[in-house]
Amino acid sequence: MSGEQVLKKSDKGFYVTTPIYYVNDAPHIGHAYTTIAADVLARFKRLCGNTVLFTTGTDEHGKKIQRSAEERGITPKALADGVVTKFKGAWKLLDIKNDDFIRTTEERHTKVVYEIWSRMKENNDIYPGLYEGWYCTPDESYWTEKELADGKCPSCGRDVERIKEESYFFRLSKYQRPLLEHIESNPGFILPVSRRNEVLSFIKDGLKDLSITRAGFEWGIKVPDNPQLVIYVWLDALLNYLTCAGFPDDKNRFGTFWPPDVQLVGKDILKFHAVYWPAFLMSAGLPLPKQIFAHGWWTIEGMKMSKSLGNVVSPESLVNAYGTDATRYFLMREVPFGLDGNFSQRAMYTRINSDLANDLGNLLSRATGMVVRFAGGVLPVPDVPDQFDTALQQKAAQLYDAYKTSMNNMEFHTALSVLWEFIGEANKYVDRTKPWQDAKSGNTARLNTRLYHTIEATRIAAAYLLPFMPDTASKILNAIAQDTKGKSLEQLARWGVAVPPVKIVQAQPLFEKKIDPAKAGPGTQGAGIKGQEPPSAPQQKSASGKQAAQSVNPSITPLITIDQFKTVELKVGTILAAQRVEGSNKLIKLDVDIGEKRTIVAGIGKSYKPEELPGKRIVIVANLEPAELFGIQSQGMLLAAGDAEHLGLLTLDRDAANGTRIK
Repeated sequence: MSGEQVLKKSDKGFYVTTPIYYVNDAPHIGHAYTTIAADVLARFKRLCGNTVLFTTGTDEHGKKIQRSAEERGITPKALADGVVTKFKGAWKLLDIKNDDFIRTTEERHTKVVYEIWSRMKENNDIYPGLYEGWYCTPDESYWTEKELADGKCPSCGRDVERIKEESYFFRLSKYQRPLLEHIESNPGFILPVSRRNEVLSFIKDGLKDLSITRAGFEWGIKVPDNPQLVIYVWLDALLNYLTCAGFPDDKNRFGTFWPPDVQLVGKDILKFHAVYWPAFLMSAGLPLPKQIFAHGWWTIEGMKMSKSLGNVVSPESLVNAYGTDATRYFLMREVPFGLDGNFSQRAMYTRINSDLANDLGNLLSRATGMVVRFAGGVLPVPDVPDQFDTALQQKAAQLYDAYKTSMNNMEFHTALSVLWEFIGEANKYVDRTKPWQDAKSGNTARLNTRLYHTIEATRIAAAYLLPFMPDTASKILNAIAQDTKGKSLEQLARWGVAVPPVKIVQAQPLFEKKIDPAKAGPGTQGAGIKGQEPPSAPQQKSASGKQAAQSVNPSITPLITIDQFKTVELKVGTILAAQRVEGSNKLIKLDVDIGEKRTIVAGIGKSYKPEELPGKRIVIVANLEPAELFGIQSQGMLLAAGDAEHLGLLTLDRDAANGTRIK
């Protein structure tokens, strides 16, 4: 099958891949992050009407696996079988719905490797030679003397061994110019841009021909006509994407899905996917992937994850501590996809308490509770909408394009942020319209309209949640008797899909609030992941009015380290709206834009009138534990100076974007 015979890809086919994971270790949070992101994207594309192929799997060959198996007294295949079971179990726990799971020990994959080897050799891109240099077994990589870091592997820091052996080489140098031309003429081929620049720099430094065989061990795919050698594990592994796409025999599958639309990888394996992989495909006469997206790494409580520190977080521990959907939500919401992120219990608890229990859970509880209480549990027919109803409908209409654009750009955190803004608007709609007052006054037409709009807003929010939190979305839709079967996202996003009368039940709480991990003890819901509880932070009085729990000698100002200071996240924000808190003479509720919308309750009511505040550029503590004041969740603390009667807000003398961190 020559390159000219490749079938044209269907417009409806969408192919997304994760890297296949090496079976030298059990799945951890890094594996989960990539796979959840791919699952979210795949679910979204299915909702958009695409025929989706979402693949993942395991990389099972190599000297490292053979050594590990020998140390345990088992065969390499037995070692791989055990780890594969763990990966498949982890993906089931995380509600991953992949379409294929490839193992490189499968016969279908060996056939593909031999086909590509044959094509590359036929193209005069494989030649025999002798390799001499330093070899890192854990990384399955050769290094020159110049590339070593203090005599050790520059990638993992471990010992290397001197190797001199017969080898076959791939003419990687031949593809330096074609690779540069392709990357430079296709800006979206490698993302984020910072990773694209890294790859360009690497290629411009010069590409050397690549040793693509190994000697001295048996566990791998044997080289055709030379069974004393095995094929380099990275050449073997990268070809899994062709195997899953049906190459070379299933022409219909291959024509529908090749080339891949998005290939998700960790930044540590970008070179293999953005340099070696496209060069192999060029040599074989096959189209290149449309996009390779390299995401960042996760630290744990600010520290690099490692076995020696005992802080490796498994998918099982995440699900056991927080639940499947809360885990999926946190990993997709907490940091922009592509950047490094930090996992902390305090951040996870904040997301669960504020976003999931308060915002989302509160909306569902109010929506279903009011229908049960005021309409006998039956969704009523709405009357003519007024300005409040129309405004909510407009917010729903605006959500679709913003959400879809973010998802197509893999800006998952932004998609969730705009969705949560809508959820916040739906909760405000209830606060502003006060349906209970219509029930009390007997204004049935207006009451029915409010109830319908609250349920419909809840339904729309649940539809957008389907890719991220499928189980939670289903619970919401079941509670309000709505079915998504056969409907696209565009159809589900339209206002008025819910058709009365349908039976509504009082929904059970979606998420339980978590206790501050600084106060949680063993056996409590705040205990989180075993061994990962962060130390307690000293408490202090804030402008939100929250009083410290511990006693502090006012005559002593203790010194802090720079590392302690760095734990305080100060951000620039703009006040969007302000109103007095009913029942308090000093508290003002603020809506603040810090790159996302936050609600802050501040004790500044004796120094400022609400109408003075909108538009002010302020500084807030963005990672302060939320506090509930007068029934309002305050999500941060603004900075001010002076006493309660004469406070002055800390503002900026130069412009900076909302969300900019103060250093």
